[in-house]
Amino acid sequence: MGHLDYSVVLFYSTSGAMRAEKLTKVAGLRVKLIPVPRHLSSDCGVCLRFESADVDKVNSILDGARVEFEDICAL
Repeated sequence: MGHLDYSVVLFYSTSGAMRAEKLTKVAGLRVKLIPVPRHLSSDCGVCLRFESADVDKVNSILDGARVEFEDICAL
């Protein structure tokens, strides 16, 4: 079984995180809302986890939908 690398999107608000989850799932990406890892800090308590290979797709979807986010970090 292959090892997957994950990244997370940090958001300013929970509503932004939920909107991003919906948009990325509709696009067919494997995503999950998770609590923000302790070593990262965020204004919002949840972040969107996704496979690092999809970073360009995630960025494009969020930019296209004008979903504001704080940062994208590798885990």
